[in-house]
Amino acid sequence: MKKLLIVLVVILVIAGFFLSGFNDLLTLEGIQARLSQFYQWRDDTPLLVGGLFFLAYVLIAAFSLPGAALMTLLAGALFGLWWGLLLASFASSIGALFAFLASRYLLRDSFQTKFASKLDSINQGIEKDGGFYLFTLRLLPLFPFFLVNILLGLTNIKTWTYYWVSQLGMIAGTFVYVNAGVQLAQIDSLKDIISPMLLVSFALLAVFPLLAKKGLDWYKARQVYKGWHKPKSFDRNMVVIGAGAAGLVSSYIAATVKAKVTLVEAHKMGGDCLNYGCVPSKSLIKSAKVAHDMRHATDYGLQNVAVEYDFKSVMARIKHIIATIEPHDSVERYTNLGVDVVKGYATIIDPWTVEIAKEDGTKQRLSARSIVIAAGSQPFIPPIVGLENVDYLTSDTLWEALSHQSAPPKRLIIVGGGPIGCELAQAFARLGSKVSQVQRGTQLLNKEDSEVADYAKSCLEADGVQVLLQHDTLRCERVDGRQYLIIKDASAADSIADNDTEIALEFDAMIIAVGRSARMSGYGLESLGIDTKNTVVTNDYLETKFPNILAAGDVAGPYQFTHVASHQAWYAAVNALFGSFKKFKVDYRVIPWVTFIDPEIARVGLNEYQANEKNIKFEVTRYDISDLDRAITDTQATGWVKVLTVPNKDKILGVTIVGTHAGELLAEYVLAMKHGLGLNKILGTIHTYPTMSEANKYAAGEWKRNHAPQKLLAWVEKYHRFKRS
Repeated sequence: MKKLLIVLVVILVIAGFFLSGFNDLLTLEGIQARLSQFYQWRDDTPLLVGGLFFLAYVLIAAFSLPGAALMTLLAGALFGLWWGLLLASFASSIGALFAFLASRYLLRDSFQTKFASKLDSINQGIEKDGGFYLFTLRLLPLFPFFLVNILLGLTNIKTWTYYWVSQLGMIAGTFVYVNAGVQLAQIDSLKDIISPMLLVSFALLAVFPLLAKKGLDWYKARQVYKGWHKPKSFDRNMVVIGAGAAGLVSSYIAATVKAKVTLVEAHKMGGDCLNYGCVPSKSLIKSAKVAHDMRHATDYGLQNVAVEYDFKSVMARIKHIIATIEPHDSVERYTNLGVDVVKGYATIIDPWTVEIAKEDGTKQRLSARSIVIAAGSQPFIPPIVGLENVDYLTSDTLWEALSHQSAPPKRLIIVGGGPIGCELAQAFARLGSKVSQVQRGTQLLNKEDSEVADYAKSCLEADGVQVLLQHDTLRCERVDGRQYLIIKDASAADSIADNDTEIALEFDAMIIAVGRSARMSGYGLESLGIDTKNTVVTNDYLETKFPNILAAGDVAGPYQFTHVASHQAWYAAVNALFGSFKKFKVDYRVIPWVTFIDPEIARVGLNEYQANEKNIKFEVTRYDISDLDRAITDTQATGWVKVLTVPNKDKILGVTIVGTHAGELLAEYVLAMKHGLGLNKILGTIHTYPTMSEANKYAAGEWKRNHAPQKLLAWVEKYHRFKRS
């Protein structure tokens, strides 16, 4: 209601301005014709005229009315150069501030909500360099100042910054007009004031702050190398440390563009994903899925099967799958692609030199124009008392540790309720382990909506997992050869004694799965003073404090996904090799991820929790997969597709899919969001029948049905009734 009243006042003031004929007064001819009268008023009551002039100028600027330039001329004519400059300068900046605040109050929230995904980079730029941009605009009289007021009000620039930069930036132009106004009677046209040469001067003045900033950035970049001796020539264009997803892709790109690149890996080619993460875990999940389906064969009209197997065979299958994929990431393949692959430990000696301790005991030093750190991550081990006294595993070590067992652990504890913990908990439960999953938080999968987390919990419990939410891990104990994890119910009342809330969980194996931490030690970051904070600190271009040393993948964050590591690798390689010509900021706008429990949980963009947290308005469209023909025929009719859109628009803000093959179904929405396609486009696309992908089309159809033009349809109904008569 307040906004409506303000809009009404603005409309009335603007209408009154034109209807009263005041706009005719604010012309060069109109002012010149009344100069003698203005002089008389000024001489009779100088303070009153000065105050009224100031107020009128503020209102004209605040309501974006035409005539600000003429008011500046009049300031010079009435009050002289210096008093006129003082009055006009402050009146124009205060009026501009009011216009800015009005735009911010009336328009910014809806504007930021509607274009949220496109404005992230603009908001970041404004936050970082908004003062420079504004100063440039204020110095260029070619750009209408009232547009500057309105458009900057839509951004997140600080109000104080906007005011003082405007005050400072408009002084030069104000001075020119006030000075011209001193001789107002001799001016025939506003063109007489701003000559082409003066415009060029303003342009150069406007560009100067940006050039100065660029120069300062260049100077700072050079300063970080102070004390280091840069080689006159280089052995390599690029050295890459780590042969996981980020390292493989960045070195491959470098070789493709004919750069001389060395890839250094201390352990196994393919990194964590191939050897310890994605590949083995998904292989285990598949075996567990088959075992589950065999036990539930009656769901498909068959006889249930008592599953008997040797766990060593399951683990052998996993090793075989890794071995089958290994050639894709092998030394031989990358050597054939033109990459110099060296097995050994790399240490960054200086900003351009890497020393490699090879497997044969020799050392090699290579100089490189750029270095890409792609060292990956490792399981995070929480400080649990007594942990060192028990045999615990991680998502990295479990594959080798359990590979020779004929049966899975009888009693297994999973510490952690994230994607890794949930996937392993369900898989081992389906393979026969008695699994207890301990999670400190109030829900599993803490980045998902509570609805999704609750569903995941019910699925795990249906497979026999004991899910213990809000339980703290206190300590580990080994008593008479038996191992225990002591936990405490954190939700219990404080009045209850600790001993009454402690639970001793006996285990044969315990997997710590509370997340992963970036590998940041052992390869020279400390000696170079490269900043780290959970990850290697980089800028938007993946550069560290040394612009020629970049980081990509888990070691750089903020996402620990193989597909994000590959995505970052392109930016790291291109910026490292061609950054002197053009640099590219990493684009994180559309990041998909999947939790591979059964049924899968896949998401891209915002969910409801995130949208509410960011105060982004949205609509929810939901389609239940239980209604999908293909899901029914496969006896997998569970889950849903939930799409968040801009209110009354088909623009997609985020999608969450729960169901079989959710990760595959998500790809269509990832493509749509990446290229700005809405639900109408998905609805208008032919989807093969019967497939799971039809769920996406039906979700779009639900949105369309909810936004059907009811008034138009009522008229159409009348038309058809008329045609029948």
